[in-house]
Amino acid sequence: MTNILTVPPEKAGGLRKLFFRWVRGQYGGVVPGVYQVLAVDLRVARPAGSLYSYLHLRGSSPLSRLQREMLATVVNGKVGGAP
Repeated sequence: MTNILTVPPEKAGGLRKLFFRWVRGQYGGVVPGVYQVLAVDLRVARPAGSLYSYLHLRGSSPLSRLQREMLATVVNGKVGGAP
């Protein structure tokens, strides 16, 4: 089994540190697990973050609440987040 590479916010430096500061500002002081995964390659972080916002955060998301929760659970588990 392989683990998904992540960047913990407390260990970020340089551009990643700025990226996490921006994310915290957008998400009420927390860094969602998906952004810890995306921070590994900042070239994909912005477009993938936009897709995340589009699918998960807008009111008329094409995903049901249950589907969004299932995705969040998987990502959170992969990055070692809280249950």
